Amino acid sequence: MLRLHSYWRSSAVYRVRIALNLKGLDYEQVTHDLRTDQQSAPSYKAINPQGLVPALDDGDHILTQSVAILEWLEETHPNPPLLPKNAIDRASVRALVFAVTSDIHPLNNLRILKYLKSEFGADQTALDAWAVRWISSGFDAIEELIGRHGKGFAFGDMPTLADCCLIPQVLNAQRVNLDLTPWPLIRAVNQACLDLPAFARAHPQHQPDADPPVDA
Repeated sequence: MLRLHSYWRSSAVYRVRIALNLKGLDYEQVTHDLRTDQQSAPSYKAINPQGLVPALDDGDHILTQSVAILEWLEETHPNPPLLPKNAIDRASVRALVFAVTSDIHPLNNLRILKYLKSEFGADQTALDAWAVRWISSGFDAIEELIGRHGKGFAFGDMPTLADCCLIPQVLNAQRVNLDLTPWPLIRAVNQACLDLPAFARAHPQHQPDADPPVDA
């Protein structure tokens, strides 16, 4: 069985969980609490020298970096496909993937926010404003791309790797109370995806290491 080194709130891990579920693959999760820096423990750095999640163990190899893992899953378990057949269309899906994973997410990663807080004295209001700034500009571009290529999902009429990456980023936006009204296409794609069992099961709140709801 695949072993996914994870943390329930990590959007990078969330991407991988979605893809694993869409592919119908069984996996077990090993949690590393990012809030207490468990990912920096020597035992985990022996698995992933970057000290980041996710890492995916297939029994013979350790794969790191969420997009590399998504591509590996697509190559080794091609059905159902999460990339189109046409090369131009595949490039368009990858452009959406990188719009999230290269342009939005790295600027709002937990380690960046911790650095802004510790080195520049940013309070939570400032951190949220920082996140809103970069998510908003990224969503402006993604909304346009969905308008060009989407037919119910981020690209076309079936989930792709673009949706695997976009849906976790929408949740990140909601966590900082970003009003999603300006992006109706993103909101529609988000709802279409969350209506699918594979996406619903991957949601952070449904993970075994998730914090209990605040009103529990």
